[in-house]
Amino acid sequence: MKKRTKKLSIVVPTYRQEKTIETDIKSIAGVIAKLNIDYEIIVVVDGVVDNSHLKLKKINNKEIKIIIFDENQGKGKAVCEGVLSASGDVIGFIDGGMDINPKEIEQMLEIMISNNADIVIGSKLHPDSKVSYPLSRRILSWGYRTLTHMLFGFNVKDTQVGLKLFKRKVARDVFSRILVKRFAFDVEVLAVAYKLGYTRIVEAPIILDFTGVSSITSKSFWRVIGWMLWDTAAVYYRLRILHYYDKK
Repeated sequence: MKKRTKKLSIVVPTYRQEKTIETDIKSIAGVIAKLNIDYEIIVVVDGVVDNSHLKLKKINNKEIKIIIFDENQGKGKAVCEGVLSASGDVIGFIDGGMDINPKEIEQMLEIMISNNADIVIGSKLHPDSKVSYPLSRRILSWGYRTLTHMLFGFNVKDTQVGLKLFKRKVARDVFSRILVKRFAFDVEVLAVAYKLGYTRIVEAPIILDFTGVSSITSKSFWRVIGWMLWDTAAVYYRLRILHYYDKK
């Protein structure tokens, strides 16, 4: 008999989403509630720059918890804060904005249980995935994926999708060591997991729709690449030279 998940914690980092945040979180909660397991949704407001936090407080659901940063800290910091405060025996995160369909969480839980996986990650390259996103993002994703495979030896095909699930022990061990706040956050998470021996990582299909998001401009495209390369180099230096992640 397969072991059933007792409680699921999902962290949702959000920034400048006051127009949609209330609807988005209610949608995620609606999907998870249908799983008939205990759950909590931890929404981390990454900076009080609009009324997102006020919209969230209007939601009447005791399973939704809110963490508020006065100033923007970056997605990595927001996710870490949420994960380390979570109480579930499976802990995950999903990007705010509903670009990724939360319905895939159920299948990812099943994959985790049936494969006894340490981590289950959404993958744009899974044969059953349905994705729609701009050419600029496809180019950036391919180039960065190639680089990280060379540097870190990942077996997974796609590191960057903002939907991942972790066993509780794995989440606590990994996220207590994470330093990257913005770019290369997902890569640092997987690099640390590999370093600590959590290599049972399974990729799962997703439904991803970026059609409502404007393409990256030429100027910002190269700026993002520069920041990602800088953060990635820092992860490599800490991993291979300083052996920083060996420490608790």
